[in-house]
Amino acid sequence: MWERKLNDFKIGESFMAFFLIRKAECKNTNNGSRYLDLLFGDSSGEITARMWDCTPEDEKQLIKNTLVKVKGNVVEWQGKKQVKVDKIRPAIEEDGVNINEFIPVAPISSEDMYDELFQYTLKIKDKKTREMVQLIIAESGERLLTHPAAVQNHHAIKSGLLYHTLTMLQAGEKIAEIYTFLNKDLLFSGIILHDIAKINEIDANKLGLATDYTAEGQLLGHIIQGIKRIEKAANKVGLDEESSILLQHMILSHHYEPEFGSPKKPMIPEAEVLHYLDILDARMFDMQKALGEVQPGEFTDRIWVLNNRKLYKSEKQQVNEE
Repeated sequence: MWERKLNDFKIGESFMAFFLIRKAECKNTNNGSRYLDLLFGDSSGEITARMWDCTPEDEKQLIKNTLVKVKGNVVEWQGKKQVKVDKIRPAIEEDGVNINEFIPVAPISSEDMYDELFQYTLKIKDKKTREMVQLIIAESGERLLTHPAAVQNHHAIKSGLLYHTLTMLQAGEKIAEIYTFLNKDLLFSGIILHDIAKINEIDANKLGLATDYTAEGQLLGHIIQGIKRIEKAANKVGLDEESSILLQHMILSHHYEPEFGSPKKPMIPEAEVLHYLDILDARMFDMQKALGEVQPGEFTDRIWVLNNRKLYKSEKQQVNEE
């Protein structure tokens, strides 16, 4: 029974299963009792959970990214499924459970994605621009193979950064076939580099699990970190100043609004395309993930990152998935 996945559980049933703790926060009830507000996850999805009357030892052991064995019940709370924890303990070696089986991962192997990413760098015709992009990729090292693209929300999965970049490149290449005036060197380079500094912004382990933002990431953010990396690499390979500035502008403006970290809006068409490719890819990922957790004819819960919208899963979509 413990081998079942989260998306199989129904309201009202009891279960025993292994989960990865995605979030753990100790809180107080109105009468002062302590409880743990948990987010459990496996390769199929996530579910919130409550553990009542927790002890200080529970708080110490039950922390983020810990694999745990849980006995509990699936209940309904404010229209959503939730787990009421009866018993819980950290997994032990004798359980014979592999933590990798509980980590959400990109649907393509990291090695294949890396090879395809490198092939896109070869499509950059300007020699110095190509050298600069390849240098930044090389400096990113093996972390690029497993790093997530976020702590939460879109592409917060193992190899998520690489997957996000590659799908944007594939979409960008198609767009460039329609809008033939676009400079492919700028577009491909901007896509490859727009989020690559998340390797420095987000602290993640070798399993591809994000733990938190680094101090540098919190103080600067991946946009400023990315601009610094471009300027440094451009000087090292001898890239001309205009190309360097245009690429830095693409990174600077790709979030579009000051409140999201971009003090400038796109001033070149390649930067405009980069922004909307980024938004599109993020939303498609979040929508696919949410719809994968419901059955045809059902609505999802409200999704905060999609402006608190619900999504509807139709029979037509189910057929398309199959």
